[in-house]
Amino acid sequence: MSSNIVVYNTPQGDQIQLSPAIVRQYLVSGNGSVTDQEVMMFLSLCRYQHLNPFLREAYLVKFGSEPATIITGKEVFTKRAAGIKECKGFEAGVIVQTENIVDYRKGTLVLTNEKIVGGWAKVYREDWDVPLEISVSLNEYLRKKRDGTPMASWASMPATMIRKVALVQALREAFPEDFG
Repeated sequence: MSSNIVVYNTPQGDQIQLSPAIVRQYLVSGNGSVTDQEVMMFLSLCRYQHLNPFLREAYLVKFGSEPATIITGKEVFTKRAAGIKECKGFEAGVIVQTENIVDYRKGTLVLTNEKIVGGWAKVYREDWDVPLEISVSLNEYLRKKRDGTPMASWASMPATMIRKVALVQALREAFPEDFG
Protein backbone atom coordinates (compact mmCIF):
# COMPACT_ATOMS: atom_id res chain seq x y z
CA MET A 1 0.00 0.00 0.00
CA SER A 2 2.66 2.57 0.98
CA SER A 3 4.50 2.31 -2.37
CA ASN A 4 1.43 3.01 -4.53
CA ILE A 5 2.35 6.30 -6.19
CA VAL A 6 -0.39 8.26 -7.92
CA VAL A 7 0.76 10.65 -10.66
CA TYR A 8 -1.47 13.21 -12.39
CA ASN A 9 -1.45 16.78 -13.70
CA THR A 10 -3.38 19.74 -12.32
CA PRO A 11 -5.27 22.14 -14.62
CA GLN A 12 -2.31 24.53 -14.18
CA GLY A 13 0.02 21.89 -15.65
CA ASP A 14 1.75 20.91 -12.40
CA GLN A 15 2.59 17.24 -12.06
CA ILE A 16 1.55 15.83 -8.69
CA GLN A 17 3.02 12.66 -7.26
CA LEU A 18 1.30 11.34 -4.16
CA SER A 19 1.79 8.18 -2.19
CA PRO A 20 0.04 6.97 0.94
CA ALA A 21 3.23 7.72 2.90
CA ILE A 22 3.28 11.34 1.66
CA VAL A 23 -0.41 11.75 2.51
CA ARG A 24 0.08 10.35 6.01
CA GLN A 25 3.25 12.35 6.71
CA TYR A 26 2.34 15.76 5.27
CA LEU A 27 -1.32 16.07 4.34
CA VAL A 28 -3.48 14.78 7.22
CA SER A 29 -4.92 17.36 9.60
CA GLY A 30 -6.35 16.57 13.02
CA ASN A 31 -5.19 14.14 15.67
CA GLY A 32 -6.33 10.80 14.28
CA SER A 33 -4.66 8.01 12.37
CA VAL A 34 -6.12 7.55 8.89
CA THR A 35 -6.96 4.11 7.54
CA ASP A 36 -5.69 2.70 4.26
CA GLN A 37 -9.20 3.08 2.82
CA GLU A 38 -9.38 6.78 3.81
CA VAL A 39 -5.98 7.44 2.26
CA MET A 40 -6.98 5.68 -0.97
CA MET A 41 -10.24 7.66 -1.14
CA PHE A 42 -8.25 10.90 -0.72
CA LEU A 43 -5.73 9.88 -3.39
CA SER A 44 -8.56 8.95 -5.77
CA LEU A 45 -10.37 12.27 -5.23
CA CYS A 46 -7.19 14.26 -5.81
CA ARG A 47 -6.36 12.34 -8.99
CA TYR A 48 -9.90 12.36 -10.40
CA GLN A 49 -10.48 16.07 -9.67
CA HIS A 50 -6.85 17.06 -10.47
CA LEU A 51 -6.40 18.69 -7.06
CA ASN A 52 -3.13 19.86 -5.53
CA PRO A 53 -3.33 19.15 -1.79
CA PHE A 54 -0.04 21.02 -1.24
CA LEU A 55 -1.84 24.21 -2.29
CA ARG A 56 -4.72 23.37 0.08
CA GLU A 57 -7.11 22.44 -2.72
CA ALA A 58 -7.99 19.25 -0.84
CA TYR A 59 -7.87 18.35 2.84
CA LEU A 60 -7.90 15.03 4.68
CA VAL A 61 -9.05 15.62 8.24
CA LYS A 62 -9.20 12.98 10.96
CA PHE A 63 -10.05 13.38 14.64
CA GLY A 64 -9.60 10.40 16.95
CA SER A 65 -11.46 7.33 15.77
CA GLU A 66 -14.12 9.29 13.88
CA PRO A 67 -14.29 8.68 10.10
CA ALA A 68 -11.97 10.96 8.14
CA THR A 69 -13.42 13.92 6.29
CA ILE A 70 -12.24 14.76 2.78
CA ILE A 71 -12.76 18.41 1.90
CA THR A 72 -12.32 20.18 -1.42
CA GLY A 73 -11.31 23.81 -0.90
CA LYS A 74 -13.78 26.55 -1.85
CA GLU A 75 -11.19 28.21 -4.08
CA VAL A 76 -11.24 25.15 -6.34
CA PHE A 77 -14.94 25.79 -7.01
CA THR A 78 -14.61 29.53 -7.57
CA LYS A 79 -11.53 29.21 -9.81
CA ARG A 80 -13.10 26.49 -11.90
CA ALA A 81 -16.43 28.32 -12.12
CA ALA A 82 -14.57 31.32 -13.54
CA GLY A 83 -13.42 29.08 -16.40
CA ILE A 84 -16.89 27.77 -17.28
CA LYS A 85 -18.28 29.60 -20.31
CA GLU A 86 -21.87 29.44 -19.06
CA CYS A 87 -21.01 30.90 -15.64
CA LYS A 88 -21.93 34.57 -15.45
CA GLY A 89 -20.98 35.06 -11.80
CA PHE A 90 -22.30 34.47 -8.33
CA GLU A 91 -23.26 36.22 -5.11
CA ALA A 92 -23.16 34.85 -1.57
CA GLY A 93 -23.68 35.90 1.99
CA VAL A 94 -25.14 35.18 5.40
CA ILE A 95 -28.65 35.03 6.77
CA VAL A 96 -28.88 36.87 10.08
CA GLN A 97 -31.67 37.31 12.58
CA THR A 98 -32.31 40.26 14.90
CA GLU A 99 -35.34 39.65 17.12
CA ASN A 100 -38.02 38.62 14.56
CA ILE A 101 -36.33 40.12 11.49
CA VAL A 102 -34.39 37.86 9.09
CA ASP A 103 -31.97 39.54 6.69
CA TYR A 104 -30.16 38.08 3.68
CA ARG A 105 -26.88 39.98 3.61
CA LYS A 106 -24.04 39.91 1.05
CA GLY A 107 -20.69 38.98 2.51
CA THR A 108 -20.10 37.91 6.10
CA LEU A 109 -20.76 40.98 8.24
CA VAL A 110 -22.65 40.06 11.41
CA LEU A 111 -23.20 42.59 14.20
CA THR A 112 -22.94 41.65 17.88
CA ASN A 113 -26.73 41.88 18.40
CA GLU A 114 -27.44 39.56 15.43
CA LYS A 115 -27.57 35.78 15.24
CA ILE A 116 -26.27 33.89 12.21
CA VAL A 117 -28.95 31.44 11.09
CA GLY A 118 -27.62 30.42 7.68
CA GLY A 119 -25.96 31.25 4.41
CA TRP A 120 -27.18 31.88 0.88
CA ALA A 121 -25.77 31.95 -2.64
CA LYS A 122 -26.96 32.80 -6.12
CA VAL A 123 -25.29 31.50 -9.30
CA TYR A 124 -25.95 33.02 -12.72
CA ARG A 125 -25.77 30.90 -15.87
CA GLU A 126 -25.74 32.31 -19.39
CA ASP A 127 -28.21 29.68 -20.55
CA TRP A 128 -30.75 30.12 -17.71
CA ASP A 129 -33.43 32.79 -17.41
CA VAL A 130 -33.24 32.94 -13.61
CA PRO A 131 -30.29 32.34 -11.28
CA LEU A 132 -30.02 29.30 -9.04
CA GLU A 133 -30.62 30.35 -5.43
CA ILE A 134 -29.59 28.28 -2.40
CA SER A 135 -30.15 28.86 1.32
CA VAL A 136 -28.54 26.63 3.95
CA SER A 137 -29.13 26.38 7.69
CA LEU A 138 -26.23 26.99 10.07
CA ASN A 139 -27.62 24.33 12.44
CA GLU A 140 -27.49 21.72 9.69
CA TYR A 141 -23.86 22.33 8.68
CA LEU A 142 -22.17 23.49 11.92
CA ARG A 143 -19.33 21.02 12.51
CA LYS A 144 -18.92 20.00 16.14
CA LYS A 145 -16.45 18.06 18.24
CA ARG A 146 -17.52 15.09 20.36
CA ASP A 147 -18.08 17.37 23.35
CA GLY A 148 -20.62 19.39 21.34
CA THR A 149 -18.51 22.51 20.91
CA PRO A 150 -17.94 23.86 17.38
CA MET A 151 -14.77 22.89 15.49
CA ALA A 152 -12.13 25.64 15.52
CA SER A 153 -13.01 27.27 12.17
CA TRP A 154 -16.74 27.16 12.92
CA ALA A 155 -16.17 28.66 16.39
CA SER A 156 -13.93 31.51 15.21
CA MET A 157 -15.55 32.41 11.87
CA PRO A 158 -19.01 30.87 11.50
CA ALA A 159 -20.19 33.51 8.99
CA THR A 160 -17.31 32.75 6.62
CA MET A 161 -17.83 29.00 6.95
CA ILE A 162 -21.60 29.00 6.30
CA ARG A 163 -21.17 31.37 3.34
CA LYS A 164 -18.64 28.92 1.86
CA VAL A 165 -21.06 26.02 2.31
CA ALA A 166 -23.85 27.90 0.54
CA LEU A 167 -21.61 28.98 -2.35
CA VAL A 168 -20.17 25.51 -2.92
CA GLN A 169 -23.65 23.94 -2.80
CA ALA A 170 -24.94 26.46 -5.35
CA LEU A 171 -21.99 25.94 -7.71
CA ARG A 172 -22.42 22.16 -7.46
CA GLU A 173 -26.10 22.41 -8.36
CA ALA A 174 -25.58 24.94 -11.13
CA PHE A 175 -22.73 22.96 -12.75
CA PRO A 176 -23.13 19.30 -11.75
CA GLU A 177 -21.10 18.11 -14.74
CA ASP A 178 -18.10 20.12 -13.51
CA PHE A 179 -18.48 19.71 -9.74
CA GLY A 180 -20.30 16.41 -9.29
